[in-house]
Amino acid sequence: MSNFPKDFLWGGAIAANQAEGAWNIGGKGLSVADVAKYRPELDVKDYVSQWHVTPEQIKEGMQTEDVVYWPKRRGIDFYHRYKEDLTLFKELGIKCLRTSIAWTRIFPNGIEEEPNTEGINFYVNLFKEMERNEIEPVVTLSHYEMPLYLVNHYDGWVSRDVISMFERFVKVCVDNFGQYINYWLTFNEIDSVFRHPFTTVGVVEEKYESKKEAEAAIYQALHHQFIASSLATKYIHETLPNAKVGAMLTRTLAYPLNSNPEDVALAQRHNRENYFYSDVQVFGEYPQFMKKYFEDEKIEIKQLSGDEEILKQHTVDFVSFSYYMSMIKTVNEKDMEKVGGNLITSVKNPYLETSAWGWQVDPVGLRISLIDLYDRYHLPLFIVENGIGSIDEFVDGTVHDDYRIDYFKQHFKEIDRAISEGVEVIGYTSWGIIDIVSASTSQMSKRYGFIYVDADDLGNGSYDRYKKDSFHWYKKVIETNGRSLYLN
Repeated sequence: MSNFPKDFLWGGAIAANQAEGAWNIGGKGLSVADVAKYRPELDVKDYVSQWHVTPEQIKEGMQTEDVVYWPKRRGIDFYHRYKEDLTLFKELGIKCLRTSIAWTRIFPNGIEEEPNTEGINFYVNLFKEMERNEIEPVVTLSHYEMPLYLVNHYDGWVSRDVISMFERFVKVCVDNFGQYINYWLTFNEIDSVFRHPFTTVGVVEEKYESKKEAEAAIYQALHHQFIASSLATKYIHETLPNAKVGAMLTRTLAYPLNSNPEDVALAQRHNRENYFYSDVQVFGEYPQFMKKYFEDEKIEIKQLSGDEEILKQHTVDFVSFSYYMSMIKTVNEKDMEKVGGNLITSVKNPYLETSAWGWQVDPVGLRISLIDLYDRYHLPLFIVENGIGSIDEFVDGTVHDDYRIDYFKQHFKEIDRAISEGVEVIGYTSWGIIDIVSASTSQMSKRYGFIYVDADDLGNGSYDRYKKDSFHWYKKVIETNGRSLYLN
């Protein structure tokens, strides 16, 4: 028997920088994603190198118009094919689609006083088409799409000036698209500032003389994002009284290797540090352990008078998160087998399988995460990213992806169990509902979708869309509101 509420938002997710393409069309400016290069010479599990962007690579990206090795510039051409894709999504039966608004379509460099009309028109048409297809938008305002100009001229979010630029962007989005949108997320995976600071806050670490200086700059940039998130929440609440605003966290759940108290303490420390980012947005203040860390490490976060009040007064309505894997923490990890995923390295868990990209598959961890988050925050939860990247074999117009079906079936059942234990879950959006360019490795061959896109890592292909076996399976899950999970 399914415990999913009747109004549960079954859906899927994409991001503008990984799907839209059309990087130099309609007045769009360069974003940080447009200089992320596909580097096939790197190990796909080497996430540190895959994500890192150096000053030389930024310069190289700015000097070329190549779309072969800069694949986020082409995406899957969602910009031109969104009507076709939304028709497929409607057939799939999804209730909502998580997507993002590319800042550089609205303000190409981020500094303009007036927005780009072509960019506004694109998103108005997109959201109107979603409305026609009865698909609820779940919109992320900042999803790894910062204007590159602000990186080069303002050191990204380290500059407080960027807050007012982001405010201007938010106001244009709310004023022009707000009538279509009930669910807003401010910053995607706001906790990712140290995993990939260039992509998240526009910090180029090589510009700093030491790791300590870079760390302080990243924390300063994070503070500015916290303030910007609260100000965005304030404006949305004032302008759209019925709209809800959510924080968005990468849930990086850690277990102790064993009952060694030191391992337990290490896992606890990791989980508490992960909660720091959502704590600020939910409770409206920095947790005491972070204040103590800043004091001990002599990290000074420059704040203006009134910052504390802004954080306290404008907190979020719900907590959303991505969940892909869990990890193991131990004080004795030397010489132990390691795995990794999304810049997170862990001792291998002997009870879990590992994907081709080194991600440990742990459905029960999703239930644990839901229960822990709900017990901590007492706010509705929204799973806005979850899925498995796989190499798909396209045969006779489809993909027979039983492995994907099995993955989702296990995770959905764990969501159902969490709901049965009293956790309030708004909805679920799989990552990505359709094959898109990978955020980390910039590959097309790392496929997540229920819909196959005929394109390879170098951009070759027709870009036509094909329904996988998992498409029909997920459609049945949605139609039955989860009851089909328990049928033979």
